[in-house]
Amino acid sequence: MQHRVGLRAFRGLIPALGSLLAGAALAAPDAAVQERLAPCIACHGAGTSETEGVPSLGGQMPDYVVTQLFQFREKQREAPPMNDVAAGFSDDDLRAYADAVGTLPPPARTADPADPALAARAQALVAKHQCTSCHGADLAGRDAIPRIRDQREEYLLKALAGYKSNARPGYDPAMNEVAQELSEADIKDLATYVSRL
Repeated sequence: MQHRVGLRAFRGLIPALGSLLAGAALAAPDAAVQERLAPCIACHGAGTSETEGVPSLGGQMPDYVVTQLFQFREKQREAPPMNDVAAGFSDDDLRAYADAVGTLPPPARTADPADPALAARAQALVAKHQCTSCHGADLAGRDAIPRIRDQREEYLLKALAGYKSNARPGYDPAMNEVAQELSEADIKDLATYVSRL
């Protein structure tokens, strides 16, 4: 029931995504999962991205991944080369790739923790903007809401700036609305802190 309530947030995407999110596909054999993951891992890493500007996929929820792949396929979100990658995917392909990505381990923090003053500022921003109400108490994501904890810092900077400028549309306007209140300094503090959790 909670899953269906979460789908209401998709508004105009509900009909198209309904069949994709209706239920997880049966677990594929390990070899098939590895085959599907190979092109993803080539760019995004096996859980932790080592490539500047390319997000870590490890620890992401399959429902979030399938939504992003759908947006790439439908060109609702422009992010080369992902639009070309997803262009030929069927609905079953979207779900299969999302489920495969869901098996990747969460990213490992590679930087030192944020200094205490910055961490305090960022924690105040997290509380003020209620980030944990959607992304979870530990910012590890849930359902169709992404994991942001331990994500690459420059990717978080770009994403938050994109939400603020409305260059990056969300499937729900919540992030665009929240980001309007963030200053450049706030965005920097949040990205630095969240990438080091």
